[in-house]
Amino acid sequence: MTRTSPPATDSLLRQTLGEWRIGLVAWRLLVLQTAHPAVAAGTARYSTYRAHPWRRIEHTMDSGSRLFFAGPQERQREIARLERAHRRIRGTDDAGRPYTAEDPEVRAWVMVTLYEAMTAMRELSGDPLASAELDSLYAEFKEVCAALGIPDEVLPATAADVPAYVDRTVREVLELGDQVRYLLFGMLREAPAPRRLGRLRPAWPLLRTVAARTLTSLTVADLPRAWHERFAMPRTRTAAALSWTVHRGMRQVVTRLPDRLRYRSHSGGDQQQPDSPRSTAAPRMPRPRSRTADSRPARLEAFFHQVLDQTGDGRVDSADLQAMVHNVCWQLELPVEHEDRLYEAFETWWKHMCAGMDANGDGVVECAEFVSAMLGGIDRDAEYLDQGLKPAVRALFRTADTDGGGYLCADEYRVLFGGPRVHPAELNYAFRQLDVDGDGRVSEEEFVAAFVDFFTAREDTAAGVALLGRA
Repeated sequence: MTRTSPPATDSLLRQTLGEWRIGLVAWRLLVLQTAHPAVAAGTARYSTYRAHPWRRIEHTMDSGSRLFFAGPQERQREIARLERAHRRIRGTDDAGRPYTAEDPEVRAWVMVTLYEAMTAMRELSGDPLASAELDSLYAEFKEVCAALGIPDEVLPATAADVPAYVDRTVREVLELGDQVRYLLFGMLREAPAPRRLGRLRPAWPLLRTVAARTLTSLTVADLPRAWHERFAMPRTRTAAALSWTVHRGMRQVVTRLPDRLRYRSHSGGDQQQPDSPRSTAAPRMPRPRSRTADSRPARLEAFFHQVLDQTGDGRVDSADLQAMVHNVCWQLELPVEHEDRLYEAFETWWKHMCAGMDANGDGVVECAEFVSAMLGGIDRDAEYLDQGLKPAVRALFRTADTDGGGYLCADEYRVLFGGPRVHPAELNYAFRQLDVDGDGRVSEEEFVAAFVDFFTAREDTAAGVALLGRA
């Protein structure tokens, strides 16, 4: 896609949302969204943000760029992608209340918090939007909501009605549950180092502690007054001073920058370059060191924690496998029937796993259960992997084989396993290992054989052990 920044003559919505300082209210936005009981329930059940926070943030930013900055065709593709993802997010929360991501009122709240974040950014910096600007901004915003299929009647009628809507929702609907507390007080204190940290990576534990404390104080200070009163979370003088300094200081700096530095780059076109890197579908899997003893247990444990446990709660259920499929499909322009087949294949794999691994019958698979059952099944039955893993892997291959040629080239392989968190050299190495006949492409049988090697090889010399790159 072409890369553009919103120029000064662009729409007010793009100008406001495109400024770098919108990041100052991003955590505030997430807190307000997640405090809605339905969002919190869906997040607890389906989100991968605990295990893969940076990947989740990248996906969110990419989706926002497509919705607000791309052309009509790209926006429509993103809307269709979101609809396919959201129709699978439904269930019952811990209080016995049903929820669904397709609920119009829930979708309205999620979107209105984004509009409210833009206005809050300006208010907190001492430069609030005028009434006419608010009307213009809200009109643009409602156009996007209409494209998303959100009924007009569940949205505040005008910009002037938004503050009362937010105040009422905070006081009557929102809850300070575990997911919100984790966002405020736990997430950054546990987050792994971003790959782009480079040479500062060893200092991440210290940087993380300082960043977590600062962000928590800033976010609490910036939340609406109704939040402070409802949840007895006052805005202290120290936090208020931090907020005043940060927001007004950033305004003085950013507004003096040229447009190319003031605004973030966004995807602005409807055509995708065929060789452009795309987001990862599967997390990086480090290759264990070669050893003379059976290396499968350590490899399976690593696979469980880094690949299967997508939601980061230390156990695996159907939501984790759905999250895996979601990440595979995120950047692929798939017909809905192809995406459905991939979900069905992974659901079959989950049922096979659950039937043979859920030893205590609690409906989830723990790491010890996974490793024990997988090793036992492989050693007992040569066709054990045929019943669950192989069909899922074949479906995965056919999804990545976007041109239908029956092979994966290096570019398609990178689409499947690559992304900004994995160095291309690692994937190139893995691809060469899987390309047994050296023809520069990987067939479906070579792909499946690599997965079989990964799960069955007792030593780390098998080609499939390097499936996801090297450590």
